[in-house]
Amino acid sequence: MNDSAPELVFHDSLMLGPGDPPVCEIINHEGAAPLLLTCDHASRTIPATFDGLGVDEARLRQHVAWDIGAGDVTRGLSHRLDAAAVLAGYSRLVIDLNRQPGDPESIPHQSDGVRIPGNRGLGEADETERVDTFFWPYHHAVNNTLAHLWRRGAPPLLFSVHSFTPSFKGEDRYWHIGVLWNRDPRLAKPLIGELRAHDYLHVGDNEPYSGVDLAYTIDRHAGAAGLANCAVEIRQDLLEDAAGVESWVDILADALQNILAKEDIFRVEHF
Repeated sequence: MNDSAPELVFHDSLMLGPGDPPVCEIINHEGAAPLLLTCDHASRTIPATFDGLGVDEARLRQHVAWDIGAGDVTRGLSHRLDAAAVLAGYSRLVIDLNRQPGDPESIPHQSDGVRIPGNRGLGEADETERVDTFFWPYHHAVNNTLAHLWRRGAPPLLFSVHSFTPSFKGEDRYWHIGVLWNRDPRLAKPLIGELRAHDYLHVGDNEPYSGVDLAYTIDRHAGAAGLANCAVEIRQDLLEDAAGVESWVDILADALQNILAKEDIFRVEHF
């Protein structure tokens, strides 16, 4: 295990003050695994100058602002697998790092029925400044870290961690975890098999979201390069405490270790 201190990524912008945290965090940069972990929605932080985007603090602790528990799972996997990881430093309400800039949901006016006043009435210059301040530095960090791993040897894998709400728009979601993928099945299908070996788990294949519809990070950084990739969505009520997080770290680490032992997955292949 590489115990070097986390690397923090800063960006000069009038949107960020001296007390604001970095736009993203890179941990275990020199990890030995040929694997990069990402967490696009790891943080609920809003820059101080944004005044909470006009959203009540209690709301900002809920799922509308971040993927609850996903950052903790990512950090746990980084430690268990000795893998590099890149985690977002700001809330998806500031800008969604897993959507193409310009998409109406990239800087949302509302999230699950919650109005986001600070995102309304923005001009193109304001939106572009958010892209330049938060979006591109995160994706440059992902790109550079993935390139660093690739320069060391075999083509690396990309694995992205998210979480989802137990109920959405009045419908309960029974899945414990979903595996999201687009065209490349090399990581997703074995992972689904590993997870379904646990009889008690309800495992979704492109459920409750589909990687065909929403997979900007894995498509941009891995799919386009022919690197094996997928994302997972873990139900948030299973990540409410440290024991729940640790359980999912154990489940995913065991599954990924079995997959990482298969050398034929480490090659460039386009689908």
